[in-house]
Amino acid sequence: MINFLKKASYFLISVFVILSGIYIDLSLYFRVENQILSIFYISLFSSLSLFFIYSLWIKKFYKFTAVFYLVSVVIWMFWYGSIRASNDRNWQKDVALLSYATINGNLITVHNIRNFKYKSEFDYRVSYYDKTFDIDRLKGIDFISTYWMGPDVAHTFLSFSFQNNQHLAISIEARKEIGESYSMIRGFFKDNELYYVVADERDLIGLRTNIRKNPPEHVYMYEINADIKDMKKVFLNYINKINELKKRPQFYDTLTRNCTTSIWNNSLVHKSNMSLTWEILLSGHTAFYLYKKGLLKTYGLSFEELQKRAYINPLVEHSKIDENYSSRIRKKLLK
Repeated sequence: MINFLKKASYFLISVFVILSGIYIDLSLYFRVENQILSIFYISLFSSLSLFFIYSLWIKKFYKFTAVFYLVSVVIWMFWYGSIRASNDRNWQKDVALLSYATINGNLITVHNIRNFKYKSEFDYRVSYYDKTFDIDRLKGIDFISTYWMGPDVAHTFLSFSFQNNQHLAISIEARKEIGESYSMIRGFFKDNELYYVVADERDLIGLRTNIRKNPPEHVYMYEINADIKDMKKVFLNYINKINELKKRPQFYDTLTRNCTTSIWNNSLVHKSNMSLTWEILLSGHTAFYLYKKGLLKTYGLSFEELQKRAYINPLVEHSKIDENYSSRIRKKLLK
């Protein structure tokens, strides 16, 4: 029995060393800019890890190799922890300017609201504006899911609706530098900063319904079912996070700090009733999860019927992105 427990412990230690070693090697590969040094460090750490596992199983030198292995891990932890997020980089134009808000009682002035005028996805006129919102006039939140690569993966974000047809869309994304493209794998290794795109619906939603063609995106808009008090809390959480990121930037993370998990972290309505499930991690299924939890207005429809009703591309794809855009995408919602 004792011998079995020892072997089981050796096996668990070996699995831990291998899995952690894969993460450390990948972090060295993606974060060490000099390729020769990157390969050298990966080779060195991998050799130490494998030699430690080997010595553990043959029961020779394992204390000695364990010390070297642990020292190398500690050195890596100090190095990796020294990589800090920054707001001072050579950013792509669409994420170059940070939004922020000033709060005066119930009046919240949002600065640098993006409202680009698009000819195509990468050909646009840069435009921003400031706007003051009265939180007491908040009347609803819309949950937007946009698909471009099958049913399991979606980009999700929120749009806040105020009286007098005023809207503010906020999308949580990876902030990319010039020459960078988004990589899901690199997103695990401090590759991009976290960025809140605070925008006019004509920009953030219109880009997806009317402009992007390669690949095209399919956009669904659902109404959140919640008390106004809860909606105000969500809006204020977003505003506070936007201001926080301007002072203290953070890294985007593919798993723990992405477009959908960040909505969850920002206390999406009735957070106490929401668990971090696979339906949130696989963001293409988040709308169905919210439906099951009673967090979407259903109008007595099945989810399949509600999803058809929520599909907004046909409402605007043959129209100009103009001042009536927000009204047009809500035609079905108003019925």
